[in-house]
Amino acid sequence: MERVLITGAGGRIGQMLRPRLAAPGRTLRLLDRVAQPPAEPGEAVEVVAADLSDVDAVRQACTGVDAVVHLAALKTEDTWENILRVNVDGTRTLLDAARVAGVRRVLLASSIHAAGFYRREGTTPEPAGVPAPSGPDGVPSDSPPRPDSYYGWSKAAVEGLGSLYADRFGMTVFALRIGACFPEPPGEWALDSWLSPDDCGRLISACLTADATGFRVLWGVSRNTRRWWSLAEGAEIGYDPQDDAEKYADVVPPATGQRATAMGLLGHTFCVTPLGVPR
Repeated sequence: MERVLITGAGGRIGQMLRPRLAAPGRTLRLLDRVAQPPAEPGEAVEVVAADLSDVDAVRQACTGVDAVVHLAALKTEDTWENILRVNVDGTRTLLDAARVAGVRRVLLASSIHAAGFYRREGTTPEPAGVPAPSGPDGVPSDSPPRPDSYYGWSKAAVEGLGSLYADRFGMTVFALRIGACFPEPPGEWALDSWLSPDDCGRLISACLTADATGFRVLWGVSRNTRRWWSLAEGAEIGYDPQDDAEKYADVVPPATGQRATAMGLLGHTFCVTPLGVPR
């Protein structure tokens, strides 16, 4: 029986993944500090109430699991102190608990905002950003970080921690630069970076089952017509996204104001909102 720990399981993405990661022979251990729905009849889940700041609880949650999907984090800009405490210190606590428990595979939720200041070729956003690296299928997934906020910086730091633990302790660590993961694209600005819930499940499942070792960074986006980031690296580990945001292009709200002027930047309005101000 395979056991997979999901941290932040009560959050938006965690709740979407709960049914999508269910599989024969797999038990999901769902950790969050907030209350979660109990197991449905026949559902192979273990619900755990714990906070990432509780080192002993996190170590106990990692005991006996085969892989960890680490989603727990502040999901947007916040104060420097909160970003450090939750996103950075929390991830270090999780990685060290996984190491102590002998967990060999960890998936870290990074974000497109770790590289938010990259500018799409042929666009003139404000601020100008920096030219994005180009590859045969778009911006390579392992392009160096260009964070757009304290939040984005924390995700770049999370990637660095994942690389450290992979290289130093022989763990397999995937850092997933997740885009706008919602049931539908929330606006015109997300038509390039949307990650559908089903494709999110496909990406996580590929990382859990791939015959891969070491540290890898992957883009977490769907097969969008307007995508400008490479899916080639994901294809190497079996990620085959099926959804395209373009089918929503005629119904999503148009970009206006700062969203319009920041179009062309990967991080969109994160590149212009005040640093350290909770959103």
